[in-house]
Amino acid sequence: MTHDYLRGPRIDPKAVTGKETVADLVDNAFLAYNAGRLGEACRLFSGRMLEPDVTVGMSLTGAMTPAGLGMSTIIPLIEAGFVDWIVSTGANLYHDAHFGLGMAMHRGTPFADDVALREEGVVRIYDIFFDYDVLLSTDRFIRDVSAREEFQRPMSTAEYHYRLGGYVREREKALGLSRKSVLGVAHAAAVPIYTSSPGDSSIGMNVAEQALSGSKLRFDVSADVNETSAIVFAAKVQGGKSGVLIVGGGSPKNFVLQTEPQIQEVLGISEKGHDYYLQLTDARPDTGGLSGATPSEAVSWGKVDPDKLPGTVVAYLDNTVAFPVLAAYALARRTPRPLKRLYEKREEMMQQLTESYLEAKADRDARAETASGGH
Repeated sequence: MTHDYLRGPRIDPKAVTGKETVADLVDNAFLAYNAGRLGEACRLFSGRMLEPDVTVGMSLTGAMTPAGLGMSTIIPLIEAGFVDWIVSTGANLYHDAHFGLGMAMHRGTPFADDVALREEGVVRIYDIFFDYDVLLSTDRFIRDVSAREEFQRPMSTAEYHYRLGGYVREREKALGLSRKSVLGVAHAAAVPIYTSSPGDSSIGMNVAEQALSGSKLRFDVSADVNETSAIVFAAKVQGGKSGVLIVGGGSPKNFVLQTEPQIQEVLGISEKGHDYYLQLTDARPDTGGLSGATPSEAVSWGKVDPDKLPGTVVAYLDNTVAFPVLAAYALARRTPRPLKRLYEKREEMMQQLTESYLEAKADRDARAETASGGH
């Protein structure tokens, strides 16, 4: 009699020939340890998370766009309909804009003399080099765009990034470029992009500078909290599911996950948690940080549906390696999905969330009134 623990597939791979596709290599040779977890992540993402009824939110940390992952990995996922909404660090979006504005980032070395680089006006992100003027030119572009009349009011970061992405897209076209900027492609695909800490980047720094000279532009963080919750709620209330693809950790990870506690704990609406949880990270869980917190820990907060816990995956890998492999696998194994164009549905989703919240609040107030005996 075969023990239940031994019902898994035998480890008996074919020899690597050099002719394999990335997807074939994952299925044949990524069988154990963190390669095994990445294989599970690839199959979870391409198999269950990309079903038509699943709304996929992605969080993004680490300097991914300077390394070219915006063009190589994120843009193809957006265009294929594999990512429906995004929470990113502001830094990733700021450096993404460099490419859309026709500026250059170069391969370098992590062993350079940083004092010499400073004297030469060269900025380093580990082994990526670029001219200091790239920062100054991007700053000028952001200030010029943000000073326009349409920006002179409070708005969610999704609206700001959508409008900024439209101008980046125009600059791309003027320069004869295409598909260089995540901001530009997300604008065209109506994929909303939020930033959980809008002041913590050069975009926020430039907006803050303009506030000193009278600009009325303000990032409405409450709108961000409510809009992201409305996206998840709309997915679930319409009979669908919610999946999260967490690239890295940090504040964006929490922001994409806290949508469920916001719905359940704060708004008082009955819900169970995200249906799918897939994280690529190099953060350890034992240090107590959010970046390394496990899916099972997220269950205790109401962030993840406990019934779906067996289907969650965490792969402990460098994201510059794991993320392109995951994307290549999904694009090989799954046909594109129709774009959900969630940015254009924000008002409708917010109305739906607001009505459910007011109903739940009225019910709570009525129960409290009854419990107090009407006094």
